[in-house]
Amino acid sequence: MTVKCDEVIQYIKKFSLKGQNISLHEDISKTKLDHILIDGKRYTQFINEFWSSKQRQGSSIHEISYRACFKPGLPNFFIELLTEEGDTVYDPFSGRGTTAVEAGLLGRNIISNDINPLSKILTKPRFFIPKFKDVKERLCQIHLDTKIKADLDLSMFYHPKTEGELVSLRHYLNERQNNNEEDNLDAWIRMVATTRLAGHSKGFFSVYTLPPNQAVSQERQIKINCERNQKPEYRDIRKLILRKSRSLIRNVKDQEIENLYNAGIKGVFMDADARETYFIEDETVDLTVTSPPFLDVVQYHKDNWLRCWFNAINSEQVSKKITMSRTVEDWCAVMQDVFYELYRITKKDGWVAFEVGEVRGGKIKLDEYVVPLGINAGFSCVGILINSQEFTKTSNIWGVKNNNYGTNTNRVVLFVKGGGGGIS
Repeated sequence: MTVKCDEVIQYIKKFSLKGQNISLHEDISKTKLDHILIDGKRYTQFINEFWSSKQRQGSSIHEISYRACFKPGLPNFFIELLTEEGDTVYDPFSGRGTTAVEAGLLGRNIISNDINPLSKILTKPRFFIPKFKDVKERLCQIHLDTKIKADLDLSMFYHPKTEGELVSLRHYLNERQNNNEEDNLDAWIRMVATTRLAGHSKGFFSVYTLPPNQAVSQERQIKINCERNQKPEYRDIRKLILRKSRSLIRNVKDQEIENLYNAGIKGVFMDADARETYFIEDETVDLTVTSPPFLDVVQYHKDNWLRCWFNAINSEQVSKKITMSRTVEDWCAVMQDVFYELYRITKKDGWVAFEVGEVRGGKIKLDEYVVPLGINAGFSCVGILINSQEFTKTSNIWGVKNNNYGTNTNRVVLFVKGGGGGIS
């Protein structure tokens, strides 16, 4: 599908979240406009609530925990606006797979990539949604020995019986994988269990700990237990996997299940460096929607050590591959190569929506650095969409006031391959 750049700009200018089907000919503008000079050129900033900050307004299939992920409304906005069914949507930094899953729900073809192998574990199984009774039957077939121990000390997180069940499940899944016997049901159970390892409610396998999108160290968990005067209670992992499975599929429609399956069968799920995506042919992608790691704000390897253990992934080796640049210059050098690769794989008149945020107390606005990267690669910049919204309770749990620290706003630099762009 070819969408004219001028039409996209007019749609964005007149967008209203409460009335998305606004005619391009209406004379009421809902979007605030501003301009910014970058390298001597003037670019438009579009400021509005383009998508909701409320996760539960999206499909329930998105509801898994992963730190530094955007809400499904963000990719939905661009997928609906810039593609049609059968087009190919790509995310080179897939994370929990929000872009890929949303594109699959909408009947698009997908390419999902992330150098962290956990991404594929969390993403691919949701394209093959099982029947609840089949999940229950498979779990009943897995022998869980409540007396065995892990190969590292997890006593600060789990009741001994829960630890035994968890280790048994880990052994089963990894043996199936090593023998090339893992099927879609096993992969689903692995995905759900991976998201239930630790959290701050009784829906998780662990005693109370910090938010479920990361795992604290063993030493820190001991301190949390002392501070809260708590000790791990027994949690039935079969019961909790079934509960989360039911929650994930609770509002997914039959057509969406079919769409996901069709996208999954044809889909590409990779764990490559985003600068070296040889598996994607030239000019085959209609739209990229992505959010790269932001400097050193988020330490992915520390967050995911427990998930890596469960899935027999060497977290130290993975962390060495993940780009966590400490300077803007280093970050830009990596992202410039990503943009060269994006330009190669993007169709003529195709699009890139590149989401970044304000980092280091709002002192660094990465969108101002991203614009020249895309231009250097050959793209035209349509403008920068700044989504104004209320911030998530996860940030509040952490004591982060987003107006001062962390990533403040969704700032999406929109590029097109060809066309005049949004320079004004």
